[in-house]
Amino acid sequence: MFGSAIVYLGLIMAAAGLVLGVTTHWRGVGVAGAGVLVAGIGLILPVSESRVTRMETRLDEFAPVWQFREFHTIDVAAPPARVFEAIKRVRPDEILLFRTLIAIRSAGQPPPQSVQNAAGAYESLIDIATHSTFVVLADDAPREFVTGTVVGAPPGPRAPLTPQVFQKPLPAGFALATMNFLVTADGSGGSIVSTETRVFANSPSARRRFAAYWRVIYPGSAIIRRMWLRAIQRRATSPDEP
Repeated sequence: MFGSAIVYLGLIMAAAGLVLGVTTHWRGVGVAGAGVLVAGIGLILPVSESRVTRMETRLDEFAPVWQFREFHTIDVAAPPARVFEAIKRVRPDEILLFRTLIAIRSAGQPPPQSVQNAAGAYESLIDIATHSTFVVLADDAPREFVTGTVVGAPPGPRAPLTPQVFQKPLPAGFALATMNFLVTADGSGGSIVSTETRVFANSPSARRRFAAYWRVIYPGSAIIRRMWLRAIQRRATSPDEP
């Protein structure tokens, strides 16, 4: 996304300035300062809102409006039913460099304990997520699986996370993330698998806070999603997997 690209351009400029400063002090300081400024601008760029014009998926039902979106797809040489089962069964240890990717995705912040422990678990990643901070919103085999979580909330106690949270107005300050896996037959015995994440922040302050966070973690998040899809592809096409 554009904002994330601006942030990382600024960070690269700042790093280059620090290196340049070793030999040319003032020029290095100038480049580093410009890089910090560019990165800061990237963090505070305004965001636009998008909305569904026609309901086509269960994700559309639970996340019809969003300001932040991520989408990835992969072709899998297996029928939808087998692919859907692979989605439900992929374990963290099947995802290449899982711990490293989570560290990137967390932008240096410690991830939840359940995620830290996940790499050595035999439970599927879907089960780990939905037993901790995510809730199942739809499980329509063999087509679509949808989960959601709260990624930002105002101070104070919160009610238990349920699907109804994603279908009713909430007090200002909330940011909700909704993610799906969608499986479509490709007409030749295989499948097209996509995963999409949408985030809706329901107040200007929540949007600003999440925008800065999103623009920093977006590259790591994108890598995780791609590696996750590849793990699904491997499991669905492996004759040794159930």
